[in-house]
Amino acid sequence: MVRPMLECPLAPFLLVRKSLMNNEPITIVSGLPRSGTSMMMKMLEAGGLEALTDNIRTADEDNPKGYFEFERVKQIEDDKAWLEDARGRVVKLISALLKHLPPSYDYKVIFMRRAMPEILASQRQMLIRRGEPADAVPDDKMAAMFEKHVAQVESWLAAQPNIQTVYVSYNEVMKDARPHAELVNRFLGNTLKVDAMVGVADAALYRQRRER
Repeated sequence: MVRPMLECPLAPFLLVRKSLMNNEPITIVSGLPRSGTSMMMKMLEAGGLEALTDNIRTADEDNPKGYFEFERVKQIEDDKAWLEDARGRVVKLISALLKHLPPSYDYKVIFMRRAMPEILASQRQMLIRRGEPADAVPDDKMAAMFEKHVAQVESWLAAQPNIQTVYVSYNEVMKDARPHAELVNRFLGNTLKVDAMVGVADAALYRQRRER
């Protein structure tokens, strides 16, 4: 005879665990393309936070340590079912898609910032490697578009009651990763391995440095 679940000695534990999982926020790493989002994903994974990825886009010359992407996020406007699996995990979502996050979940967003000339240079190099036009839009116009977009996104984030946001500078992380790893750890509840996070920041991959 099969015992009902509620008679199982583990049933209370399982119910509590399920309840806790249902209350867990979704951690999101966001920012402009080439702003350091993949590096932050790697830091969080090293720190002990499980990443929601599918490994479809593999490491290459532009991101030797991997992209940490999940293809379904690109269809978030029409497909939000995957968000339930993202509770208690971290997923990468570019800044342009943040507005499609449903209000039925709580989110902790780590938004990456990087010097605009470096973002543009990194994007240009990626396009060149792919054999795609790299100068279709002048840098000054592209920078203005990106800066306007980021300002709008930051304003939107500040207005969302279900979203907490911390801003992290890629440039500053590459100078000294520890204070930023500690900041992110506090933001996420002091559960991460900070030393492991610090070890991820690789100056050898800082290839579009612009001295200011």
